[in-house]
Amino acid sequence: MNIDSKKANRLINEKSPYLLQHAYNPVDWYPWGEEAFERARAEDKLIFLSIGYSTCHWCHVMERESFEDKEIGDLLNRYYISVKVDREEHPDVDNFYMEVCQAFTSSGGWPLTIIMTPSKYPIFAATYLPKEDSFGRPGLKTVLLKINELWQKEKERLIVIGKELVSSINDFAQEKYVELNTKVIEKAYEILLASYDRKYGGFFGAPKFPMASTLLFLLGYYEYKKDPMALEMVKKTLINMYKGGIYDHIGFGLCRYSTDKIWLVPHFEKMLYDNALIAYVCAETFKITKDEFFKTFCVEIIDYVLRNLKNPEGGFYTAEDADSEGEEGKFYIWTLQEIKDILGEKANEFIANYNITEKGNFEGKNIPNLIGKDLSCKMDENIRRKLFEYREKRTKPFRDEKILVSNNSLMICALFKAFGITKNDVYRKEAETTLKFILENTFDTDGRLHVGFKDSPMRGKATFDDYIYLIWSLIEAYDYTLDRTYILKAKSLLDETIELFYHNEEGGFFLTGKDVEHLPIRTKEVYDGAVPSGNSVAAYSLIRLSRLFFDHKIEEIAQKQFKVFGSKINKNPVSYTFFLYAFLYNLKGTEVVISGNNPKIFTEYLMSNFLPYTVWAYADDLKKIVPAYENYQTISGNTAAYVYKNGSCKSPVTTLEDFKKALEID
Repeated sequence: MNIDSKKANRLINEKSPYLLQHAYNPVDWYPWGEEAFERARAEDKLIFLSIGYSTCHWCHVMERESFEDKEIGDLLNRYYISVKVDREEHPDVDNFYMEVCQAFTSSGGWPLTIIMTPSKYPIFAATYLPKEDSFGRPGLKTVLLKINELWQKEKERLIVIGKELVSSINDFAQEKYVELNTKVIEKAYEILLASYDRKYGGFFGAPKFPMASTLLFLLGYYEYKKDPMALEMVKKTLINMYKGGIYDHIGFGLCRYSTDKIWLVPHFEKMLYDNALIAYVCAETFKITKDEFFKTFCVEIIDYVLRNLKNPEGGFYTAEDADSEGEEGKFYIWTLQEIKDILGEKANEFIANYNITEKGNFEGKNIPNLIGKDLSCKMDENIRRKLFEYREKRTKPFRDEKILVSNNSLMICALFKAFGITKNDVYRKEAETTLKFILENTFDTDGRLHVGFKDSPMRGKATFDDYIYLIWSLIEAYDYTLDRTYILKAKSLLDETIELFYHNEEGGFFLTGKDVEHLPIRTKEVYDGAVPSGNSVAAYSLIRLSRLFFDHKIEEIAQKQFKVFGSKINKNPVSYTFFLYAFLYNLKGTEVVISGNNPKIFTEYLMSNFLPYTVWAYADDLKKIVPAYENYQTISGNTAAYVYKNGSCKSPVTTLEDFKKALEID
């Protein structure tokens, strides 16, 4: 689109890359805010709400077909007040209206299309809509005309429909206390085992997502039961994910998901959160298996993030687009002749190993992959470098340069895990630099955390997920550095989190803070999708903090998590796998307290081995803050480790060999 001939709308003044992509649409867009709703009330017009994100392929398609179209622009401007939302800037808005869409249609996705009353009660929901009717499905033009007609003729009925839908969502969200027990763990495992693809890994067929929460649960189950099949499912899934086209063999990094069951054809956008979580899982898998492949997978992912998503001042960008030059995947795909021209006499081996053909496997071109091949067929670094340097001359996909608290917190956790298995201090330094950037740049002048940074703190106030992910990263920072400032910051942030988000009467945490009043109701999210839910991470992190601080209040809140969401989780446990990972932590907890001037003799072992239910503290540095640590002393002047496992106290030890034995004894 030639923007020189277009008039900018209000979005031109926004920071969000997604909103700026729509700043020259003929639609009179508003950003999310009271100005739009005041005008809707004054003019008695419906709100047309469109939610997406900058690297979403189908968001681009809907923009090209409809939002750049003058006819659609005229309809929207005449009959509606149009609001455009970046789901990553207002995740609470996205979460609420996604629930609405799922209630209306039993499905969801982006772009998310909502029509609602001036009071924000929804009366229509859909995802992508073509401009015109297609295959019996109404297009956007038909929807806009029909719903406006209904608004003029049956306004009161539409208002009632919207209020009843919100009321039903609220009723469904009401929690019933049900105690979780170990049966739910077994039920989740049995469902996963039954849905597991024994040839290609992954679960539930196409499309296939990385499902990091599920993989972590299976690693936790392996530790819990020593069932080799649990570990095998994780290993095979990661290996096949790596072999597939979902993984970028030339530049590294994972794409969002695979459209097929063999991990071949992805949607090509690369998200920071997917890469952080799978790097985390790979590091944990390496700790169990000591198989260098999983370390390599972890390190390659992190190297991609450091190269492509790193902000020079600190922090990591959100994502890279699927499209370049208006075509999905164009940056990543190859013709047979290109490979021959670049690699010369070495081309044939690469062509055979990476399944390159004249016909291609994606729209006449090739996504390099190792499907059906052994990992020993992996190209050497010289070949990869040649292909990488050639590809770098292409037009690169758009990069969303928002620095989000939630995604960066996940990346901090992954970097510390990578440091634990490699001892490469670069990863620790990057983690600490990122954490420092987030803590210094995403709080407003009143001390309130915002969702992220783009030149300054972003518009949206942080959700519960942002707070609890940041707390998780601070706990990991303490584990891997023993710097008490991290754990003290985690505790102070938790106090603020409880004040803003905790439901004192019933338990659980609302997604929106009590200082945010821009949605019809406050909801609690516990579903573990592409990322773990905030309430799941809360269950996990609160247990760890309660044990580090000997804090019974925090422990009570953590224990209540397992009751308040018990009913939902018992019904469909595979939708809550990170929550179940936290529940296993609660069942199998191990605490280590170290005293003496050489804690590294024990912490290096703790950092590099799979001990998912273990929390450790350095007594010498915490005793002035937590008096209970005064009880832990050296033994005959030697650094000592005190191990508490499953409610049982072990004798303090001073050697690494005795420490290993203490950790192993049940």
